[in-house]
Amino acid sequence: MLWPDAVRRAVKLGADRELVGVYARRSDLPRSLFRELIEGARSRLWFGGYTSYFVWLDVPNAAGTLGAKAQGGADVRFLLGDPASPVTAGRDRIEATPLDLGTRIAMTRAEIGKSPTPLAVRLSDRHIAMSVWVFDDDAIVATHIGGALGQDSVTFHLRQRESGGPFSRYVEHFEALWADAAQQPADAAAEQPGGR
Repeated sequence: MLWPDAVRRAVKLGADRELVGVYARRSDLPRSLFRELIEGARSRLWFGGYTSYFVWLDVPNAAGTLGAKAQGGADVRFLLGDPASPVTAGRDRIEATPLDLGTRIAMTRAEIGKSPTPLAVRLSDRHIAMSVWVFDDDAIVATHIGGALGQDSVTFHLRQRESGGPFSRYVEHFEALWADAAQQPADAAAEQPGGR
């Protein structure tokens, strides 16, 4: 009531403060953003994309960097799509692209395998329509649209400013999916205490 409407519209208040940017497509993100977020994160690097395939294209030596961060005590996790799921097969029919989801997931697994330190990987098909990547107090959230590829998803960049805000809700979303996802036997050592 004390502030004029023009001031209220110009100043972010409450949950709005967490919104850093909105992009019509994930491919509209600044090309260096994921590299900067990965390099800057110290404690938490969570990859909740169905394939996260683009990371290996956009971030030079990503496996080495992520392995070094895990070795230093950072929590590095990959929640990938389940290539054997009927949900994945259905999405492949919709996307109808030669580089199918199973191939992109396999390529990400191969890149993860190049890490000098084992990285935790779990599979799920529950995040087919929304990807969440968390780097300490920053999150990138991509909401998938119809038959479009992941790069065409409306994407939000959030930064934590308060407890219980949008950032926290997406972290809770990732944690719930992670708890429910299938742990991969080859990656089990990475998820054991002292396994990093």
